[in-house]
Amino acid sequence: MNSITRDIRYIGVNDHEIDLFEGMYVVPNGMAYNSYVILDEKTAVMDTTDRHFVDAWLDNLAAALDGRKPDYLVVHHMEPDHSAGIEAFVKKYPEAQVVATAKAFTMMKNFTGLDLTARGITAKEGDTLPLGAHTLHFITAPMVHWPEVMMSYDAADKALFSADAFGKFGALDAVDEEGWACEARRYYFGIVGKYGAQVQAVLKKAAALDIQIICPLHGPVLQEDLGYYLDLYNTWSSYGTETEGVAVFYTSVYGHTKAAAELLAEKLKELGCPKVAVSDLARDDMAEAVEDAFRYGKIVLATTTYNADIFPFMREFIEHLTERGYQNRKIGLIENGSWAPTAAKVMKGMLEGCKNTTFAETEVKILSAMTEENKAQIEQLAKEML
Repeated sequence: MNSITRDIRYIGVNDHEIDLFEGMYVVPNGMAYNSYVILDEKTAVMDTTDRHFVDAWLDNLAAALDGRKPDYLVVHHMEPDHSAGIEAFVKKYPEAQVVATAKAFTMMKNFTGLDLTARGITAKEGDTLPLGAHTLHFITAPMVHWPEVMMSYDAADKALFSADAFGKFGALDAVDEEGWACEARRYYFGIVGKYGAQVQAVLKKAAALDIQIICPLHGPVLQEDLGYYLDLYNTWSSYGTETEGVAVFYTSVYGHTKAAAELLAEKLKELGCPKVAVSDLARDDMAEAVEDAFRYGKIVLATTTYNADIFPFMREFIEHLTERGYQNRKIGLIENGSWAPTAAKVMKGMLEGCKNTTFAETEVKILSAMTEENKAQIEQLAKEML
């Protein structure tokens, strides 16, 4: 149990057993399921935990309460990694009231079979919950990233309980040598990225608050240089460019398309491109490739024609981009095909609905293996992408 402020305690847990978060995201450093308690004249517990850690979480809560009884359980988000302890909580503390949005109460019944509205408080935008010196101000945040989500702001400690916003992959006791942004970016674009407009709406609400502490449901509590985190979230949710450079994504069957992608990366570096990232979509982590596509303002896609379509990993990658509202980018295309190459046409067709997106004039068409003409085209493409 850690003290965040005099009255706010951290009672979350670390998960080092999990291999795939949400069944698809590799988490080598595990996950944290964060929960907090505010100790005032009345006590408020902020969210619960994942089903595998309910007992450990209840122990953390009891230690923080030190003999007191909780008055409220505030449910910001009903995803099971945060709400699996609700049923055990209400059984252990039958006099406590549950505070949540109307949609959250519906989800509670769906997940647990319990109708808690009779012993609950339905929170709406602008509602408050006085605890004593602390008063919680509720901020609805629909589709960040579920429809029932809300956040809470405590003006006394200037703390924002932000639900899944500002979260990241990784347990809190794991060493993250890459820093906050890398796994926070992968988390954001994998899980929240589709809902940029909704995140922007919440950021506008947050701009009116004096925030000194951000308490997310995953990842570390943020207490220093908050402008850095807020600026990144603004960039990510507005589909802006975070890093100047070019990201190259390829799939290759026999190595010829890989050679073209690597040659392009070499030419970009020779021309002074500030940063070049290269991803093999068949071997590299797909979620990391997706985050790079949103990180850079310019990308190049290189793939083979496959079954009169495109190689499956490239199709999956582009679908990840389009379903997350990919926009505001410049895209270069390299296709390969031994007969009837159609990869460039297919890729462009998949991406043509992306807002404010342009394609490089130079489109490289390789017929099995690179020729000197292809190499010249790749050099020209590199110049266009700068």
